[in-house]
Amino acid sequence: MTDNKSLGPVKAIVLSAGQGRRLLPLTENTPKCLLPVFGKPVIAWQIDALLQAGIEDVTVVVGFQVGKVEALLAERYADYPQVKTRFNPFFEVADNLASCWIARDEMTDNFLLLNGDTLFDAGLLSRVLEAERAPITLCVDFKEAYDEDDMKVQLDADGWVKHVSKVLTAEHTNAESIGLIHFHGRGAQLFQDAVERALRDPAKLKSWYLTIIDMLAQQRLVNACSVQGFKWCEIDFIDDLRRSETLFALQGGVSKKANQAENAVSDNVSSTAI
Repeated sequence: MTDNKSLGPVKAIVLSAGQGRRLLPLTENTPKCLLPVFGKPVIAWQIDALLQAGIEDVTVVVGFQVGKVEALLAERYADYPQVKTRFNPFFEVADNLASCWIARDEMTDNFLLLNGDTLFDAGLLSRVLEAERAPITLCVDFKEAYDEDDMKVQLDADGWVKHVSKVLTAEHTNAESIGLIHFHGRGAQLFQDAVERALRDPAKLKSWYLTIIDMLAQQRLVNACSVQGFKWCEIDFIDDLRRSETLFALQGGVSKKANQAENAVSDNVSSTAI
């Protein structure tokens, strides 16, 4: 069931605890979320887009090289006290379901959950927040063919999500998840409860949070929101960094403080490797 009631305050949770090993050697000492795109770290692109969309309550779940991430956020977002971090001590041995567990008390009422490696613009966020309301809304895009690394999505005839999995066959794949989900009303509590239950099982430590979304989708709780035509890019490989620079240019000026923080990060990354 969907509704068009006022959203009220929206918060965001960004999952940025991982190292990003598929981007080695760039991530040997620098977490993926601090890799620069046009000299601006990935995490800064995300938070700036959130702020532009009016979302100032942002929790970033951090892990690898936590000090570097916290230093950048403290420098760049000193005027935004609700931009904060949560440390995931299990980042080396767990997948992103554990990061969700770390931030589970932030999962109230109305929030966005973002993968820490997805770049997008504020217009895409507006599209999601203005979509017809459902307990859970999964942002999807479409293309002619999907590869084994895509998080594939099966939709029903009404556009609701049936399954989310990397192992869906081509026959059952209609779209791909871009790594951005909106939880609204009871959807927030349902997800929080499911995360709590899942992490009671030690075998689930290596699970993705989208296994929870797949389970809830089978109860017809997850609608899809198409972001086709909007700019976004998932950064998993060095080629993705190149592609992101064809999609995004530094939009507008940045403050002297922001430039200093960004340059400090950029100095740690070889420009010839991208």
